[in-house]
Amino acid sequence: VPPPAGNLLPLLKDAGLDVVCIGKIASIYDGMGVTEDLTAKNNEQIIDVTIEALKNDSHGIIFSNLVDFDMLYGHRRDTEGYAKALEHFDARLPEIFDAMNEEDLLIMTADHGNDPSYPGSDHTREYVPLLVYGKSAKGGVALGTRQSLSDIGQTIAENFGVEIADGVSFLNQI
Repeated sequence: VPPPAGNLLPLLKDAGLDVVCIGKIASIYDGMGVTEDLTAKNNEQIIDVTIEALKNDSHGIIFSNLVDFDMLYGHRRDTEGYAKALEHFDARLPEIFDAMNEEDLLIMTADHGNDPSYPGSDHTREYVPLLVYGKSAKGGVALGTRQSLSDIGQTIAENFGVEIADGVSFLNQI
């Protein structure tokens, strides 16, 4: 199903920016606005491909989805697997930082809660983390509880000089 009109990815593409999608992101957005769809099937491959994409000469957004957190550990309620996957990602995070340029901004979040210790296999309702890092970004900034994921979209839109309807940018805070 195509995303609604005014979606950020086509706006970025139309502005001449790269929209590099890694993992299942391109299919989630029905390919709309995607300039490059890079295949990766698990967290390890997605991290590897993300690092390689960061090293390429591009200008725009790299959008990665670490699918194992959701499909292998969250929905299957595998608390131990989830914890090990977090530790593994934490160990690989310096590689991502090293591949970033001075002006790059890394935004990490989740699209929904998926507490692996909660009964059942559906999404859970807790808030999701929002972690932002950039070599030139301010450190120690508390972004508070955001109104929705659209705040991330608005922040990206402002950063690249495009306009979307929803969200409150936090770009000036970082």
